[in-house]
Amino acid sequence: MRLTQHTDFSIRVLIFLGVHPDRRCTIQEIAHGYDISRNHLMKVVQKLAAAGYVASVRGSGGGLTLPRDPKDINLGDVVRRMEPDFGMVECMREGNDCVITPACKLPPVLAEATRAYLDVISRYTLADLLATEDANRMRLLLRSG
Repeated sequence: MRLTQHTDFSIRVLIFLGVHPDRRCTIQEIAHGYDISRNHLMKVVQKLAAAGYVASVRGSGGGLTLPRDPKDINLGDVVRRMEPDFGMVECMREGNDCVITPACKLPPVLAEATRAYLDVISRYTLADLLATEDANRMRLLLRSG
């Protein structure tokens, strides 16, 4: 299983906000902190805000915050919301043209593996990623400026 870059960046945004709970953070500083594209991050943040994972304040003094406690942000829910689909192979996606689909046993195996993957990640919350010493180390590792 591989997450899209969009989902990866979504989790990174949540981590960034989680390690800076005392203030609003800008998209620019998050992009700079991870050395990733600001434009791409804007799309990620829009989707996170629409899903209720990020609160956004516009204008001078504006920025992003977590609207709820990190222990209430389930990682499995975030992944399910941000991933476009979980079709690991062609026959599990729209437009399937694989000729062996009617006889193939791979799709149910991969569907079971995906369920197991999501079950495991759903046991964790953002708070699990933000243990005090880990959050302090992440804060130091993020690019400053």
